[in-house]
Amino acid sequence: MLKKKEKYVVAVVGATGAVGNEMIAVLEERDFPVETLRLFASERSEGVLLKFKGQDIPVETLKEDCFNGIDIALFSAGAERSKIWAPVAAKSGCVVVDNSSQWRMDPEVPLVVPEVNPHDLKWHKGIIANPNCSTIQMVVALKPIHDVAKIKRVVVTTFQAVSGTGKKAMDELLQQTVALLNFKDIEIKVYPHQIAFNVLPHIDKFLENGYTKEEMKMVNETKKIMGDPSIRVTATTVRVPVFRGHSESVNIETEKKITAQEVRELLSKSPGIVVIDNPEKNEYPLPIYASGKDEVFVGRIREDESIENGINMWVVSDNLRKGAALNAVQIAEELIKMTA
Repeated sequence: MLKKKEKYVVAVVGATGAVGNEMIAVLEERDFPVETLRLFASERSEGVLLKFKGQDIPVETLKEDCFNGIDIALFSAGAERSKIWAPVAAKSGCVVVDNSSQWRMDPEVPLVVPEVNPHDLKWHKGIIANPNCSTIQMVVALKPIHDVAKIKRVVVTTFQAVSGTGKKAMDELLQQTVALLNFKDIEIKVYPHQIAFNVLPHIDKFLENGYTKEEMKMVNETKKIMGDPSIRVTATTVRVPVFRGHSESVNIETEKKITAQEVRELLSKSPGIVVIDNPEKNEYPLPIYASGKDEVFVGRIREDESIENGINMWVVSDNLRKGAALNAVQIAEELIKMTA
């Protein structure tokens, strides 16, 4: 467990990646009580200098004893590295908040979104899982409704930005766009098809049931985070030519009747949510507005007229912030509150 201190030694593992960079920025912006910041990445990044509060901090390579003296480690280095190094960090007395998929469905590891299930942090054993980016923003919007009307079923279609894949995908979208606008041939490396001016109904690997891993992550993680395995979830995840910010069309069926206006009022009062829902003025959440912001934005709230107790919503959030880095830092902030 985390010991009470005024300031903490914090590590970011995977510091040179898109999410790692964002973690460093969020720690600084939120004035997290950092005594010393340690940065880790692969061997090829050793010695690279990254800025934190005006200081140049060198990137280090992971070693057996590198977590000694570190209080909190924010991991965003992929499942394989997390599988090896998160237990090493936890064994050294460090609390790990891991952004990969490695530990999310482990029954011994809490999967946490602070606005939804902060109580699950109480039973961590040194490793805490950060959920999938598309799951995080959805459950933030679902939880207040579930508490009032009990959600029975969720049908979600996502429209996910290329930054969810990483910097190489962002570069590929930019390069393909420039090439196509200049009537040149494009290169396809990151995705199986052209992503510029296109839509790919395919995120992560296909499974035997016809769904992708990303879709099943949303199904399984939602049930675990909400603490209710009875919620039925089905998902279609789609990659779109947007650099930053995931959008989701979410349809829910509830046990108890709740009106669209009641949902608007409820979500407007809920932490971490901003309701933008004024169709007459063409006001609704957009990824370009969500980019760089911390909140989950919800709009297009309306009753599903095809069923008795149904609600449709449009949910947008910055996938690098609330969908990854911010949620991890918020988990660390909750851990500190628990030590008080």
